[in-house]
Amino acid sequence: MQPRPTTTAERAPEAPDPGQDENRLLGLAQVFLKLGLLGFGGPAAHVGMMEDEVVRRRGWLDRDHFLDLVGATNLIPGPNSTEMAIHIGYIHAGLAGWIVAGLCFILPAFLLTTMLGWAYVRYGALPAFEPFLSGIKPAVVTIILVAVLQLGRTAIKGWRMLPIGVLVAGLVLAGWNEVLALLLGGVSGMLWLRWPWRSDPGAGSLAAAFAGLLLAGERSWQWLQQTSDVTLPALGWFFLKIGSVLYGSGYVLVAFLEGGLVNDYGWLTHGQLLDAISAGQLTPGPILSTSAFVGYLLAGVPGAAVAAGAVFLPSFVFVLLLNPIIPRLRQSAWSGAFLDAVNVSAVALIAAVSVRLGVATFTDPVAWLIGLVSLALMLRWNVASSWIVIGGGLAGGALRLLS
Repeated sequence: MQPRPTTTAERAPEAPDPGQDENRLLGLAQVFLKLGLLGFGGPAAHVGMMEDEVVRRRGWLDRDHFLDLVGATNLIPGPNSTEMAIHIGYIHAGLAGWIVAGLCFILPAFLLTTMLGWAYVRYGALPAFEPFLSGIKPAVVTIILVAVLQLGRTAIKGWRMLPIGVLVAGLVLAGWNEVLALLLGGVSGMLWLRWPWRSDPGAGSLAAAFAGLLLAGERSWQWLQQTSDVTLPALGWFFLKIGSVLYGSGYVLVAFLEGGLVNDYGWLTHGQLLDAISAGQLTPGPILSTSAFVGYLLAGVPGAAVAAGAVFLPSFVFVLLLNPIIPRLRQSAWSGAFLDAVNVSAVALIAAVSVRLGVATFTDPVAWLIGLVSLALMLRWNVASSWIVIGGGLAGGALRLLS
């Protein structure tokens, strides 16, 4: 399988035309503030909404390049959807876009979660939004499904791609770790797509890169065994370590927080931890905004800012280092095959997530009604995903309150 030619959209970002800087940054701010405010449903839904906004509607990236970024962000530590926002900002508007897109996507979740932390400390409970969330959930599952359909059309370039996707989706549904399933899909898919194998130095470089990445992750994991008192530096150091080694879904954060904050450090009780996770679920944007809630409980507004800043900082660094390398990977037949396999694997991960979320979400006629209407609106009338989220929330709230 020959690597496809590098397209204009895949080249390393050039310095933006000074006359266009303001418009590009304003466009990024508008898109990612909107996604940060309306991005309910976790990373899979965020990726679906981004694909809708930046590929289908604005054409900032072609779908192949978007899939390359999805695959790449699944292989580095940090929250996938946040790193996608940072990647897109960097490609569209250089270093300024790198900052603007990431901050605009994170800021709404940070502010809302910190406000929930304030309300929790003051009143001892979280506001109840369940009627509206019950409508948002089927809407975002539908967004994920449409994203799988759209991305799958590009990722599945032939019949040889299908076994890779089936393998990865089956492993995830069987309970395998997402990162392990993705790596297995990428490596086995690379070998499958390149058969019969030919000598290529790119294969050795790729294997060495993975070995180094896994070794660094394994050694970094040992950092989480340290303990200290609650101070701003200690809080920042704890969340910086998490942001540096957090692979896979943002929900892996729950295990890190339970092991570190409750068992090792004793900074939180199990009940407080569950309330912190609930706050992350109630707010849009990345679930790592839970860090702001935890930081507020432990050290007020400064604690919220330090915790959130520390957990997201590694993502900006990783993206800055990785983004220029992605187009070069396409120049090797082996690494190109690997990226193709990872792209299919990433779509399979999203599909597996949509199955699990769908089973948990579509449990009554109201959820099915909202899901089917949302599907029709997106496929037939091309309604934007942000309006689907708003409409689903309003419909869910109205139908639940009337029933």
